[in-house]
Amino acid sequence: MMKSFLFQMMFLVVAFAGNFNQNFDITWGDGRAKILENGQLLTLSLDKTSGSGFRSKNQYLFGKIDLKIKLVPGNSAGTVTTYYLSSIGSSHDEIDFEFLGNLSGDPYILHTNVFTQGKGNREQQFYLCFSVDGTPIRQFKNLEASGIPYPKNQPMWIYSSLWNADDWATRGGLVKTDWSKAPFIASYRNYNAQACVWSSTSSSSCSPNNSTENSWLSESLDNTGQSKIKWVQNNYMIYNYCTDTKRFPQGFPPECSLN
Repeated sequence: MMKSFLFQMMFLVVAFAGNFNQNFDITWGDGRAKILENGQLLTLSLDKTSGSGFRSKNQYLFGKIDLKIKLVPGNSAGTVTTYYLSSIGSSHDEIDFEFLGNLSGDPYILHTNVFTQGKGNREQQFYLCFSVDGTPIRQFKNLEASGIPYPKNQPMWIYSSLWNADDWATRGGLVKTDWSKAPFIASYRNYNAQACVWSSTSSSSCSPNNSTENSWLSESLDNTGQSKIKWVQNNYMIYNYCTDTKRFPQGFPPECSLN
């Protein structure tokens, strides 16, 4: 199994794109989410009444997922476009990417978080004024030997949604959503997953023993990847829970010193 999750958002066009009709279900939005172009395009829409969202048909344990996302253009202040993986239940695991909208011309902020066994509060934020195609920006290591739960046993669905969060999303809620610009639209193309599909009868479809088909299972960050993470965090990180002394006056969470 992989020793750590590589937190990546891919915006590259992949060689073998999936079909949204075959891989996802629209879960909410009263018609605001649409699958178009014979399954090659999915759009989410937000207006003053409601946002919208979708979920994968399959659950996954491990995977490498590519997805091209076009975020809300122009003045997107107050909106949040999310992309995340999550299991269910009070002790769920979850990996979050939330794109916080901003005024026209300002960069989006990427808000990330990791939940293990129902515990989150591991936020990191980055300015999206760089290309993140294939560039790792965050790593959550497997530190189970030190008593820190790791998200490896609970199958997770892929989710995405577009919704209004102008009470906190842009400058802490100071900038509100301009509804005269609605509907706000985010679009998705070129989904591709190299992933272990979970089922109740056969558990995971992936085996690390199949080194050719599932070579990604043994991928890890080499020195170049570690250097890229440090470069991104030194230049574009704007919040790290592991340095927030006001939030953790009694000491940082244990993974902060171990990572």
